[in-house]
Amino acid sequence: MAYVKIVSRLKGSFCHLLLVIALWLSSYQNVVALPLLPKPGQTPSTSELPSSPNSATFQPIDISPAMIPHYPFSGEPLPPMYPSFPKTYDPVLTGRCPVNFSVISSITGKTASDCTQSLSTIVGNVICCPQFNSLLHIFQGFYSNHSDTLVLQNVVAGDCFKDIISILASRGANSSLSSMCSVKSSNLTGGSCPIKDISTFEKAVNTSKLLESCSTVDPLKECCRPVCQPAISEAALQISGIKMTLSDNKNIVGAPSEVDTLNDCKGVVYSWIARKLRFEDANTAFRLLSSCKVNKACPLDFKQPVEVINACRNLAAPSPSCCSSLNAYITGIQKQMLITNRQAIICAAVFGSVLQKAGVMTNVYELCDIDLKDFSLQAYGQEEGCLLRSLPADLVYDNSSGFSFTCDLNDNIAAPWPSSLSVTSLSLCAPEMSLPALPTSQTLGNSGCHLGGVHFLLSTILVFVSTLLY
Repeated sequence: MAYVKIVSRLKGSFCHLLLVIALWLSSYQNVVALPLLPKPGQTPSTSELPSSPNSATFQPIDISPAMIPHYPFSGEPLPPMYPSFPKTYDPVLTGRCPVNFSVISSITGKTASDCTQSLSTIVGNVICCPQFNSLLHIFQGFYSNHSDTLVLQNVVAGDCFKDIISILASRGANSSLSSMCSVKSSNLTGGSCPIKDISTFEKAVNTSKLLESCSTVDPLKECCRPVCQPAISEAALQISGIKMTLSDNKNIVGAPSEVDTLNDCKGVVYSWIARKLRFEDANTAFRLLSSCKVNKACPLDFKQPVEVINACRNLAAPSPSCCSSLNAYITGIQKQMLITNRQAIICAAVFGSVLQKAGVMTNVYELCDIDLKDFSLQAYGQEEGCLLRSLPADLVYDNSSGFSFTCDLNDNIAAPWPSSLSVTSLSLCAPEMSLPALPTSQTLGNSGCHLGGVHFLLSTILVFVSTLLY
C-alpha cells in the first residue's frame, strides 16, 4: 500500500503529545466531495433529487470545484466511492400510523440524506445510525403530543416503524437501517419500563432539572463534564423502580433485566425531551449525546494479526517484511468504514495493545510511518485516509457534486503507540480538562519536532488552542 506523506515523520514524545492534542482541539477541515454520476444515458430531473437538509447548527460547507475529483470514463462502471444518484419515489404507507409525517419532514429528510443507500455502510457508526436513532426519539415525542403516553402500543409501533423505513427508502436511504443500526419497532414502545404515561412521568421526575440540563447540550463540555447524560440516567432510574445508587461517570451494574429496563426507560426520557423541544433543537442535542458515546470506542473489527506479529516481533530497526505485513493488514481494516479522529486514536491504541500482548514491543507505527488517517477509509482521489470530526456531522448533498462530507485536518499525525499493555486508562478528556504547559522555544528547538523541515512553532499551538473545538 502506497502512502503519500504530506509531512515528515514527527519525532519526540513531547511533540507527539502536542500533535495529538492539536488533533483533538483543531477546527481545521478538509472537504472530500464524492460526485454522484447518473447512469449512462440517464439525466435525473431536479424534482427527482433530494434537497440538502436544513440545519441551523451544521451548515453545509462551500465546496471548491478544485476539490471535486472527476471520473472521465462515463461508459465504464463507476468506482465504489462513486454512488449513483438516489432514486426517489412516493412511499407506500400502511395507513395505520396516525401521524402526519409531513410535519417532521425536515428530520426525515436529514436522516435519508445521512443514510443514503450508497454511503450508509461506511458512515453508519458515526453519521447514519446516530441520526436514525435521533429521528425515532423525535417521532416518539411527536406522537406523544396527541396522546397521554410517551410510547406507542406494539401494533401501532410496528406500523409506524414500517412507514418510517418506507419514507426513508423512498428518499434514497438504505432500506436495511433496522438491521444495520440494531433498531426494532419495540424501541418505540418503552419496553419493560414501568412508567410510560406523561402524568405519572412528570410526577416522578424533576422535569425542570431535566429540561434545563438537556435543552442546550454544550458540545465543548458534555462528553467530558456531562450535564445532560447524568440527568437522563437519573430520570430513567426514577421511573424504572430499580433501587440502586447512580454513580457519576460509572456504568450501572445490575442484573441483565435491570439493565434492559433502564435502557427502555432512557427511551421514555428521550421521548419526553423530544416532546418539549423543537425538532431541530432535539436533533442537535441527541446527535451530540450520540457523539459522546461513539467516540468512546473503536468500531473497527481487528482480526488476529498473525502475519504482523510474526514479522514484527523482536524488532529493533526498520524491517521491510514487518512494514509490508503491517501495511497490508491496515489496508484491510481501513476498508471497513470512515471513523472520527477520536475513534482513530482509540483504534490505534487498541491495535497497538494487541500487538504488544503478542510480543511486538517496538513502536512499529513509528518505524513504518503509520498515521491516524491510516485507520480510516481512504477517500477517493486521495492516498491518505479521511478522518471525520468528533462532533456530529451530516452528509451534504449537492445537485452537481453529489454527496460530500467534512474531513478533519490536513496533517498526517503519527498514530499513538500505547505506553502499556492496557488501554483502559486511555482518556480523551485530559486535554479538555487541563491543557499541559506550552513548550518554550528552546524546548522546541531541541525536541526534534519538524514540519516539512520547518520548526513546529509555538504560534501554531496557540492557533489550535484559540480555535478550540471539541
